[in-house]
Amino acid sequence: MSVEYDLVVIGGGSAGLVAASAGAQINARVALIEKHLLGGDCLHYGCVPSKSMIHAAQIAYNVKTASRFGIYTNEPKIDLQKALGHVHAVIDTIQAHDSTERFEKLGVDVIYGKGQFVDEKTFEVNGRQLKSRSFLVATGSRPSDLPVQGLKEAGYLTNEQVFNVKERPATLAVIGAGPIGCELGQSFSRLGSQVTLLASRDVIMPKEDPEAARVVQSHMEAEGVRILTNTRAKSVKVIDGKKHIFTGSETIVVDEILVAAGRSPNVESLNLEAAGVTYDKKGIKVDAKLRTSNHRIYAAGDIIGGYQFTHVAGYEAGVAMQNALVFPTKKADYRVIPWATFTEPELARVGLTERQARDRYGDDIYILKQGFDGVDRALAESAGYGFAKFITKGNGEILGAHIVGPHAGELIHEAVLAMANNLKVSALQCIHVYPTLSEISPKTALQLTKQKYAKNTFLQNSLRKFFNWRRSIAG
Repeated sequence: MSVEYDLVVIGGGSAGLVAASAGAQINARVALIEKHLLGGDCLHYGCVPSKSMIHAAQIAYNVKTASRFGIYTNEPKIDLQKALGHVHAVIDTIQAHDSTERFEKLGVDVIYGKGQFVDEKTFEVNGRQLKSRSFLVATGSRPSDLPVQGLKEAGYLTNEQVFNVKERPATLAVIGAGPIGCELGQSFSRLGSQVTLLASRDVIMPKEDPEAARVVQSHMEAEGVRILTNTRAKSVKVIDGKKHIFTGSETIVVDEILVAAGRSPNVESLNLEAAGVTYDKKGIKVDAKLRTSNHRIYAAGDIIGGYQFTHVAGYEAGVAMQNALVFPTKKADYRVIPWATFTEPELARVGLTERQARDRYGDDIYILKQGFDGVDRALAESAGYGFAKFITKGNGEILGAHIVGPHAGELIHEAVLAMANNLKVSALQCIHVYPTLSEISPKTALQLTKQKYAKNTFLQNSLRKFFNWRRSIAG
């Protein structure tokens, strides 16, 4: 017997949960299909466990380096299982908010099982055919398989297994120097592993501003993480119980390998062909309204590629849900998308890099930069490293903002707010509490005034004459 719904959501991760919850709360009849656990990759294998582990690692690092402040302790004894116990306790706490019971109370029909499209308007799960006025595919992504000879046979970890390891690897190689590889690599180093990070480019986190990324790289190296740039694993072999990674220039011998390089969309089992939905290796193709080639079916989150962040998935879910349930008039707006990598120092970004801005606008841009060594609160906390860099037009329009330093992930939001509301950089020069790290924003914004004054010889000469005149009459 077919059941009629207003919206069938396929996938219980960030995008799926937002859409199902919001749809039910406006009285739509919603079904939510999930093959395993509600919460998705972010809750179980991504943002939540990694940030919980980062916090535990930060505590260990603070104890190890307490002598900087005249506080002397014994070398900390690190129990990785207890550290991971903290990770899983946080997951369990948040899981309650993403529980089956909560969604059922909202009126959502939660169905567990694998399913596929039967035709353009029917999705089958557990032998049950669901017909709906609209569908949202939000099945996310998974770690990509690397084409490295012998890697699969040797065995390796991804973010899906690393938070359940039984013991800390004495030596760990991390393949991939993006956000996941850098965050987990630094965390394991702080928790006692000897870490080697393989970066395929000449700097870690190649999607970030290179100058900012190098600050993080230098900090990680100073802590003891070995970073090999322009290096790729060519083959792996187990010899005498150790995993040997051959790069062509050297052999890296470790106890364990963590692969953190690339994501692949979860499209294979959905039978999208039967639904008339176009996709490729990057994911499902959607238009600006997040409709697929079958306008009855929408898609959001990692499954469509693009910005693969939890906060973007939630935003896309809201757009798709509104279009699917009300009228298809809303377009996804990616003009202002912030993100952060939670290494120490943190690195946060919104908008264009300096290189992207120069390619688009030529030399008609200003680069405003302020170091944390000029922010008193940062110095008080022994964190006077890193900087803020704002890229603007001459009229003060903010094209991009990059912060690398303490709590950058929090501090970036002043620039985000300004960009989202088309405010000039001068808006950030409002009075800030002293002493706070947030003073980095007005100090950086002030650089535009200073730079424009330095270029304006007429104004300089006029003011010089004015003050000379005042001094002459005062005498």
